[in-house]
Amino acid sequence: MTRPALPEFAGRHVLVVGDVMLDRYWFGDVERISPEAPVPVVLVRRVEERPGGAANVARNIDALGGEVTLLSVIGDDEAGRALERVLGEGRVRASLHRDAGLSTTVKLRVIGHQQQLLRVDFERAPGHEVLAAKLDEYERLVDEADAIVLSDYGKGGLAHVTRMIELARAHGKPVLVDPKGSDYARYRGATVLTPNRGEFREVAGRWADEDDLVRRARKLRADLALDALIVTRSEDGMSLFTASETRHEPTRAREVYDVSGAGDTVIAALSLMVAAGADLAAAMRVANHAAGIVVGKLGTAVVHRDELLESLASAH
Repeated sequence: MTRPALPEFAGRHVLVVGDVMLDRYWFGDVERISPEAPVPVVLVRRVEERPGGAANVARNIDALGGEVTLLSVIGDDEAGRALERVLGEGRVRASLHRDAGLSTTVKLRVIGHQQQLLRVDFERAPGHEVLAAKLDEYERLVDEADAIVLSDYGKGGLAHVTRMIELARAHGKPVLVDPKGSDYARYRGATVLTPNRGEFREVAGRWADEDDLVRRARKLRADLALDALIVTRSEDGMSLFTASETRHEPTRAREVYDVSGAGDTVIAALSLMVAAGADLAAAMRVANHAAGIVVGKLGTAVVHRDELLESLASAH
């Protein structure tokens, strides 16, 4: 197999739009069981905050050396301000609109001895489509970008995703979508859709064997008028389906430590490769290497360009 090249990402600009969240980590030691209930007592030693959701996609693009603009909405609350602060530590150009009627989503993970013991989610569904009024800004930002990522976490930020896809295509921009839910008709006309195995099964149904999976994937791609469908399949790697070919990449993970946020890394790498003019087969190979690196890290994490180059160089 030809070793995938890694083009220069500097100067390549990706617009990321979607649901953002704040990932909080409480790291500590577990030395006893609570006398109140049969649960471990965690003595918290360290607290970390990291951008999650679409913000993690943007952070990965930044770490890989690309330029990125993030468009989203946050609550006018402490978590929203914390998210703005951690994003400000990198080079992400963030356009985060505060909405007093929205609560910023927070995912709190309690880690004891490097093992996740508990996750607590703080979220409230918005009472309205929080980015509807931002379509004018979106269209302006689309015109400046080399590729668009729509990161759907089902939190209300992409209720107008169909219109966003139409605007991107009208401007001649490739648009990659990380989907959510079972209504994939709303993603019609996207350049690339990147469901994971479970998300694909929810829409396409259970497959009997590999040939059946291929048939279902080809049908979904054609029905939605997608240029390509890329299914991420955990330990089974990734599969690319276009009108003319089907390709499969075996997993590159050496040791799986934490899969949270892996899909964000995948679509970040894909979008930069597409923005740099790479074909989708090469883009998937690079994204597969990026996924193999990030699942070896704890929590919502990023892959840096030098790590990716090292992984590509070690491939046979």
